[in-house]
Amino acid sequence: MMKNWMKFLTLFLSSFLLAQQTTFKFDFGGNRIENGFIPISSNSKFDKKIGYGFMDISGLKSVDNGGNALTGDFIASDKPFYFSVAIPEGNYDIQLNLGDSKGTSETTVRIENRRLMLNDVKTKQGEIVEKQITVHVKDSIIRNQNGIEIGIVKLKPRERKYLHWDNLLTIEFNDKAPKVCSVIIQPNKSAKTIFITGDSTVVDAQYEPWASWGQMLPYFFVPNEVAIANYAESGETLKAFEDRHRIDKIWNKIKPGDYLFIQFGHNDQKYGNSTKSGYRKRLKEWILKAKQLGAIPVLVTSMNRRVFDENNKIVNTLDDFPDAMREIAKEENVYLIDLNALSKTLFEAMGPEAAKKAFVYYPANSYPNQATALADDTHFNTYGAYELAKCVVKSIVDEDLPLKKYISKNYKNFNPNKPDDVEKFHWPESIFMETLKPDGN
Repeated sequence: MMKNWMKFLTLFLSSFLLAQQTTFKFDFGGNRIENGFIPISSNSKFDKKIGYGFMDISGLKSVDNGGNALTGDFIASDKPFYFSVAIPEGNYDIQLNLGDSKGTSETTVRIENRRLMLNDVKTKQGEIVEKQITVHVKDSIIRNQNGIEIGIVKLKPRERKYLHWDNLLTIEFNDKAPKVCSVIIQPNKSAKTIFITGDSTVVDAQYEPWASWGQMLPYFFVPNEVAIANYAESGETLKAFEDRHRIDKIWNKIKPGDYLFIQFGHNDQKYGNSTKSGYRKRLKEWILKAKQLGAIPVLVTSMNRRVFDENNKIVNTLDDFPDAMREIAKEENVYLIDLNALSKTLFEAMGPEAAKKAFVYYPANSYPNQATALADDTHFNTYGAYELAKCVVKSIVDEDLPLKKYISKNYKNFNPNKPDDVEKFHWPESIFMETLKPDGN
């Protein structure tokens, strides 16, 4: 009896310690392991007891070219593969060695619900590259500044399937020839965090073909300095964001020098609210609270829907919500990203027909179990989300937000009058696909 108890206690303690662990070094590949690293092979399926592994090991290949123990071998696959680690919430720097010491590679890296981190990283014959990304990991427990549990975010049923509420950090390796030699994860206590609030046009959408600008934003910031924490969710209004305690989660996480991006309007309008029925009051309360906590509030006007008039000009379908946000930004002397104005320019430059390429417009049977055509004038595909993210970054630069010094070289000067060529947009699709429309409109 005592022996069984000791065995249980040992297992419990090891599981507890693993759950508290925040630094990991993984050597992907064959049997030769770099000192101090955890070996990961093509058979390393995720195991709750050890707290790490691949979501699915089918199709994985361990390749060992000899030479350096860390970079001479790698894991590869002909389809997207996902590596998960049980890790406490917080900001983390991840160092990746990508490439093939005897070949070429092409890898795109995304985090959790398809947050874009590295896009189309190509290595030459025999080249290994080291890349850095910085990520935010969250859970649904609300803790005070002392780490004591004081509440919980009320998740919707569909959110319980999301990769970003599951107490794991999940890394997606994708593209034509993804080859991963090593992964090092360590906490980042100094990065500025951009907390994003909003609705389905902002959320980290898990399923193809849906996407939002929030999940594209990390790609445009330098690692180590900034972490993007996207707390937006489909169907939310300012009031619902409060009622579900999403904003309470942020109030207990945000630090002096962090940012709070606020974009609401689509659903506030949809549910029959007016800008006078609590919208202005709540916005001002959030701004005041953020300032009291030493954070920097940034208002983001809601982007337009794909609704054109007979002259191919965008029709305002958002009533006075964008104007209300503009007025409050002036009254409260806070930064404004006028995505409503920028999206109008962008969509009119595309025109009514070409703009469909930025929205969820797909003929029947484009995706599994999709018997009817998708025609959505509110929600975006990955190309549309990427273009809108560029509009957000452009505004950060043009409005001279202090954040602009952290914009990465991935951002080139963007002109919404000249959208990127959709045919040149690079996005290898993930394995997660669903044709169910997100909440909200």
